[in-house]
Amino acid sequence: MTINKQHTIAKTVSVEGIGLHTGKAVKMKFEPAPENTGIVFVRTDLPEEPMVKASFKNVTSTVRGTVLTENGVSVNTVEHVLSALRGCGVDNLIVKLSNIEPPICDGSAKKFVEMIDEAGKVPQNAERPTFYLKEKVSLHAEEKSMLYFPSDKFEVIFTLSYDNNIVPPKTVGIEINEDTYKNLIAPSRTFGFEHEFEYLKTNNLAQGGSLENAILINNDGTIRNPEGLRDEKELVKHKILDLIGDLALLGGDIKGTIIAKRTGHAFNAKFARLFYEKFNDALRSKENKMMYIDEIKNCLPHRYPMLLVDRVTSIIPGESITGYKNLTANEEFFNGHFPEKSIMPGVLLIEAMGQLSGILFLSQPEYKNKIPMFLGIDKVRFRKQVIPGDRIDISARVLKTRGLTGKMETQIHVDGELVTSAELLFQLADAK
Repeated sequence: MTINKQHTIAKTVSVEGIGLHTGKAVKMKFEPAPENTGIVFVRTDLPEEPMVKASFKNVTSTVRGTVLTENGVSVNTVEHVLSALRGCGVDNLIVKLSNIEPPICDGSAKKFVEMIDEAGKVPQNAERPTFYLKEKVSLHAEEKSMLYFPSDKFEVIFTLSYDNNIVPPKTVGIEINEDTYKNLIAPSRTFGFEHEFEYLKTNNLAQGGSLENAILINNDGTIRNPEGLRDEKELVKHKILDLIGDLALLGGDIKGTIIAKRTGHAFNAKFARLFYEKFNDALRSKENKMMYIDEIKNCLPHRYPMLLVDRVTSIIPGESITGYKNLTANEEFFNGHFPEKSIMPGVLLIEAMGQLSGILFLSQPEYKNKIPMFLGIDKVRFRKQVIPGDRIDISARVLKTRGLTGKMETQIHVDGELVTSAELLFQLADAK
């Protein structure tokens, strides 16, 4: 399993235009942001420039667009911007707006992709959140439905249809990665229907809409737009674009297949909330596993004085593990390693990280009768001495695996301060 790193952009870029629903002029800037910031909208037109976090928890309206509100401050119609950022793999960004709504541009996400390409992407150290479940998740309401299947890739299969068949039913399935998003999804423009004019006018919607930024479908089903359709699947591809933007409010990548039928912003937001709840339930059930010393001894062949893990506090099988060891003045190595001022040998700190990494795999039935062996040690750093009385909190996560070999990123903290880190290469060998 490979780990995807978070990304931001290399420099600030901007665009000007009008909002689709408000019709108001707006300038939007994309600015780099530190890791774990997420996507944050900033209203520069308001006093103190308040921020609105891009999260499904902040969705307050889904009428013809997704509206986010935090501390009484709103940002309207965010789905196209968020879709472009997720589709291009940008995790951390400040989006500055001089009004309440991003510019609609040509009605697609194409301009926002061009801005990201102009700015350039920068990898960061933190891991990108990935949402994956081993079980199906489904949501149904009348003729709308959405279903999640586990998969090692992100794929969307969308069915577009309407009761009056004014638009012929069409189903499109696309594996979503940066290339397919840029080439197949991003250029797809928003669309509306002639019979909706009165509703939109009454509700002060689409005041910035025109044939320059939207496809109009006449009452007889014909297309009204000087450019025509960019391809025969453009309408359903735009629904996929919107869905990616709404699911981006989860805050990370999705691994799995999404099968959606006739869904819109309200249904997308409801599914995102349901999926997040299911993901958190699964995560809690995995993380609540704790191992005590007898269980640890059943995994590792090490014994006193070389057993350097007292307890495991959490395990996510195949992904990560945390644990600790309490150090007393009676440890054998303290008696002989700088006895006038005892410190824990660095090689034993590495050994402790290696043992915890081994437990992550040896606790799984498929690795029974295996033992972990070092193949290499990279990027070792010792930042602070570890002394009697300390508790070393150890963590390890998988960087990659191949067969019975792999690489782990490991760390040791004392009182919340990082003291040691390393990348450990290992092989699981036969115990006999």
